[in-house]
Order: sequence, then C-alpha cells, then structure tokens
Amino acid sequence: MMARPMLSSSQVARLRNALPFWMTLLLLPLALIGAGYGGWTVLLLPLATWYLFSILDAFLGLNTENADPETGEEHLFWYKMITLIWAPIQFTLLFGMIWYVTRAEHLSGLEKFGLFFGMGVITGSVGIVYSHELLHQKSRVERWMGDLLLAMVLYSHFRSEHLLVHHRHVGTPRDPVTARYNEGFHRFYPRVLKECWHSAFRAEKEMLARKGRPWTDAANPFWRYWALQLLMLGLALALGGLQGVLLFLVQAGVAIWQLELTNYVEHYGLTRKHLGDGRYEHVQPHHSWNAAQKASNWFLINLQRHSDHHYKPSRRFPLLQTYPEAQAPQLPYGYPIMTMIAMIPPLWRRMMNPRVRAWRKAYYPEIEDWKPYNKALNPPPA
Repeated sequence: MMARPMLSSSQVARLRNALPFWMTLLLLPLALIGAGYGGWTVLLLPLATWYLFSILDAFLGLNTENADPETGEEHLFWYKMITLIWAPIQFTLLFGMIWYVTRAEHLSGLEKFGLFFGMGVITGSVGIVYSHELLHQKSRVERWMGDLLLAMVLYSHFRSEHLLVHHRHVGTPRDPVTARYNEGFHRFYPRVLKECWHSAFRAEKEMLARKGRPWTDAANPFWRYWALQLLMLGLALALGGLQGVLLFLVQAGVAIWQLELTNYVEHYGLTRKHLGDGRYEHVQPHHSWNAAQKASNWFLINLQRHSDHHYKPSRRFPLLQTYPEAQAPQLPYGYPIMTMIAMIPPLWRRMMNPRVRAWRKAYYPEIEDWKPYNKALNPPPA
C-alpha cells in the first residue's frame, strides 16, 4: 500500500507561494558568519538587507497581483508561521550572539559594534515589522509574540502608539509619525522619539480614565512593557556583563532608527483634509505612500501595501491589496532605497517634494493655503 503524501497538492501550492516571505531566514547564517570570521563579514547583514533586496527589486520588478481578500485562515498557515516563529528565533540569535561575542577574543571592539549594528538592522527591519503584523491580530499568542519582539528593542510603547494613536490620527497633527512636508528626517527623528512615547502613554491613561481608573492601575500595559524590557536588559547583563548590555543597546538603537525611517517614508507630506471643529476626513488610500516592488515586499511582508493596511488593519499580510497609481501614491523605489535616501534631506526633498505637490493638486485642488498642513505641530495636550 502506498503511503499517503504528507501534504496535498493544494497545501504544497500554498507552501510554494509563501516561501518567498521566508527568505528572511537566509539572513541568520550571515550573522553567524560575521561572528565567526569578523573583518568585513560583519557588514553582511546591512549589505544584504539594504542592497541585496534593492538589487532584486531592480531585476524582479513589480507585483501588482492581489490575492482574494476573503481567503480563509486555513489557507494562510505558512504565511502565519513565519511571523510566529520569528520571536523565538530572534530571541535565540540575539542573546546567543551576546553570549558568544562578549567572549570572542578574535573580534575587536569595532567589529563587535559592526556586528550588532547589523543585528539592529535585522531586529528593526524584520523583528519590528513582524511585531507590527502580530499586534494587529486577535490572537493573544500572536500579540504576546509581538510584545516580545518589541521588548527586545526597548520600544514596547510602539504597540499603544500604533494602535491607539497612529491608526486613528494618521495624516493629522495629532499623529507624531506623520512626517510633515519639508520636515527632514533629522528633525523628524528626535521629535517622534519624544512625542510617540508621550502620545502612547497619554492614550492608555485616557482609556483608563474613562473607566474611572488611574494610570497606575495594573491594567495599564506600560507595566508589562517596562517589565519585559527590564527582563531583556537583565538577560543581556547576565549573559554578557556591561559589554553585553552595551551591545544590546546598540542593536536596539539601530532597530528603532530603522522603524522610524520607515514611518517617515510611509506618510511623508500626506495629510487628511481638515473639515473644521477639529474634524478630519476619513482615511483614504491616497493618505499612504505605497510601493509594489516584489522583493522588498517579500522582505517586509507586504508592508509597502500600506494604504490597504490602513483600510483593513487586521488583514493579514498575504491578503493586503495593492492599488494603482490613480488611487494611491506610489514611491519611485521600494522602502529599502527610500529609507537610505531619507537620510540625505536635500536629495529626499528634491525627489519627494514635487510628488507631494502633484498629490495635492490631484486630490485637493480646492485647498490654496497649505501652510497649516506644513507645520510640524505637537499633538494637543490631554
């Protein structure tokens, strides 16, 4: 009697379709090579994430196909698995590297810094992106995986800020991470580091106040955030001493920088129309920058289909829809290249400001005075 195949033909097809999103696992050996050999190999991680996927984009082109958004959960197993397994994989890699590198006599201080700079590129470009996917799901297990990933980069408040502030107020002055027109990244970055923490804490405090509870109530998720972050720092100290903590902080800082670079690109200069009395129009597809580059969408699990994410925040990444340029603004390149350009404000403005002005003429020809929309306003006080 012939043995039944482990997977049916339809299951094999689903696995094959999901495999490109598993390419991030190929980055793991690069970290081990850098730790083992040192020298120029410590640069393999940033070179692969920033440049390899950009080169692949140039060769593979765009993906404008859309999956059926009504596809059932039972057909998404292999897509869900890559996000679920990443937290334990990243945890093992990060703390294993701290233990090994702090004892590696063949690595200089500069090589160790370069290696954990690359680790930060991974924990930011992959870890935080995957946490973003997980935090939008209903499953408690998935949300916990998202919390663990954020704690590994000391940015746990991103959960509250993203869910309670960004999605509600994107494209308005109440959203810190909507980059204003002509606001360079080097002004944007210190502003959001401060404002995002405060806006996240304020949002949780206001939710508790509506229930008649103080911010010190145990239901405030910031207690969980702080506990998880202290646990991560304590583990780094136990495994690598003060040097381990320093290397942990290097990767966390790089990861946060990677996240905020992406935030900067996603909504730069795109604002919702003010309707008066503090009200704004509903979020539309044209309020997010999109990119259809195939390889970088594999790497970022379709984060570049950003308009649809704001339309259906809980929609899993393989089902996110892409929009034609007539419906949503498109970036000239994928996020990896655009984030590198964002680090050079004159080049960024030369590339993006004309696109923002064209966007304004296309969608809001009736608005003559854009000055109020250009200002990097602080969120109003609670």
